[in-house]
Amino acid sequence: MQIEIICTGDEVLTGKIINTNFSYMSQKLEDFGLSVKWETTVGDDREDLLQAFQRAGERADAVIVNGGLGPTVDDLSQEVAAQAAGVQLVLNEEWLARMREFFSRRGRTMSENNTKQAMLPEGAECVDNPVGTACGFAMTIGNARFFFTPGVPRELHRMLEYEIVPRLQQISGVQTVIHLKRFHSYGLGESHVDALLKGVEDLSPDGSVKLGFRAHYPQLETKLTVRGADDADIRAKLAPVEQEVHRRIGHYILAEDSDTLEGVVLQHLIDCEGSLTIVETFTGGQIAARIAPLPGAEAVFRRGVVSLHAQEICAALGMDGSTLPDPLTAEAAEQVAQAARAHTGTTHALAVLVTIEDGVDRIDLGGMICLAVATPNEVISRQSRLAGGREWVRLGAVEMGLDSLRRYLQGLPVREQNDFEQTQKV
Repeated sequence: MQIEIICTGDEVLTGKIINTNFSYMSQKLEDFGLSVKWETTVGDDREDLLQAFQRAGERADAVIVNGGLGPTVDDLSQEVAAQAAGVQLVLNEEWLARMREFFSRRGRTMSENNTKQAMLPEGAECVDNPVGTACGFAMTIGNARFFFTPGVPRELHRMLEYEIVPRLQQISGVQTVIHLKRFHSYGLGESHVDALLKGVEDLSPDGSVKLGFRAHYPQLETKLTVRGADDADIRAKLAPVEQEVHRRIGHYILAEDSDTLEGVVLQHLIDCEGSLTIVETFTGGQIAARIAPLPGAEAVFRRGVVSLHAQEICAALGMDGSTLPDPLTAEAAEQVAQAARAHTGTTHALAVLVTIEDGVDRIDLGGMICLAVATPNEVISRQSRLAGGREWVRLGAVEMGLDSLRRYLQGLPVREQNDFEQTQKV
C-alpha cells in the first residue's frame, strides 16, 4: 500500500516549528508494518493545498493530512478537501454538540468561530478525537482514502494509533495481527546492543519477529515487531525472543513499552513506602522535574535542591562546604547525599554533582558526573566522565542519575564494567 503524509502550515514550511509530527507518524506506521512512500509539506495557501491533495489522490492509496483543522481563517483543510472532492461543506451537528460539551465541562464559553471545526465535507466519515475540539475525518479524493488529523501532537498521537492505523490495516488487506514490544535502555550504544542481540530474531521459527532500534539520546529504544494470526500466536512467537533480550541486556533495560524511567523509579519507591530527596547541580532541576509531576509523586518526593554551585548546596543542607574536595569526587557526592537524607528525613537521597570541563573540541569538552544514593543503612556512589557539549552532558547526567537510582532500587549494580561512558565517548 502506497501511503503519503501531507503536513500543512506556514510555520512548518518555513521551519519556525520543527515538524516532529511527521517523524512520529512515519515511525509509528513503520511499527505497524505500514511504510510511508511520500512526504509533502504545504503552507496555508488554498491553491497549493488543492494541488497537493489532487496529486496525492492520484498516486497514493492512503493519505494522512496533518494540520489545518483549527477555528481560524488560516485553517483550510476542510474547505480545500471539499473542493478537491467536488462536494459542499455541511455542519456536523453531533460534533458541534461534542464541542459545546467540551467547553462546558471546563467552565468556558465556546467562541462562535469554533463552529468552523464542525464543518465537514459532505459524506465524510467522522474520525474521533477524544482529547480535543478538532474533528478528524476521512474521505475519498481521487484514488486515495484521506485521513485528516489535527496538528496538536497529543491529539494526533491518540487518533493515529486508535483510529487511523486500524483503518489503514483494513485498507491494506493485511490479515495478520501486528504487535510492537519496546525496551528502553540506557548504558549501551546502538551498535553495541545490535551486536549483543545478534541472532535473537532466529528464535522465532517463521521469521515473524523483526528487530529494530531507535536512538534518542540518552536512551535507546529496542523494538521487536511481531506478526501473528492472533494475540495467542503473537505471545507464543514473542516469548522466547523477549526472554533472550532480557537475558542479554537485562540490567540496562530501564523500562518497557509505555513505561518511563521516572515512572519505574517512582513505583519502586511507592512499593517500598519510601521517600526521596534530590540534589543536583548544572541540570537545572531536570531530575526532580521528571519525577515531581507524576501521579503519586506527592507521597514520595519531599524536596529538590538545585544550584550551579556545590557551596550553595552545602549551605542549603547545613553542611560545612570546606569538607568537600576540589575537584568534586564520588566521596563528595556521598557526603551530600547523606546530608540531604538526614536533613530532610527521607529514606532515599540522590545527589548528582556535575563539573563541566571546557575544551576546544568534542573530545576535550565534557563533564565529570559524581553521584550517590544514600539510605539510612548505606551510601553507593559512582563517578563517570561524559565527553561532549554542555547539553549532551546535562542530558546524560539526568539520565545517569535516575538510572543509577533505578538500579539501586532494583538491587542491580549501580555501575557495571561496560558502562555508558566507557562505550559512548565522542
